[in-house]
Amino acid sequence: MSNNSGNSVLALLIGAAIGAGVGILFAPDKGSKTREKIKDGFDDAKDNLKHKFEDVTHQLRKKFEGSKQDFEENYEEMVSNMSHKTEDVISFLETKLADLKEQNAKLQKKQMANHEN
Repeated sequence: MSNNSGNSVLALLIGAAIGAGVGILFAPDKGSKTREKIKDGFDDAKDNLKHKFEDVTHQLRKKFEGSKQDFEENYEEMVSNMSHKTEDVISFLETKLADLKEQNAKLQKKQMANHEN
């Protein structure tokens, strides 16, 4: 659930609680009953808000757990790919080194032949 959705739900609950409180205050009833209704209204709003918060928290945890698992899988795959690439690079460098050694040996033979003449 996005942050905007959470803010919208919170604003809706607060608006409903304020609206219920104002409605009860203007209702023709005894003061003690009015206070009890206001208290009950706030308790209901608090419980609703608590449940919404728990739902959002649960959804976020679930989403992040999935993201963490995806990250770990991607990391393992990346490490595996890097390992294969490293082996490829090492093989390439070994081949180039062997070629350079061969070229160096040919140059040394050529220089020895030139010095003998």
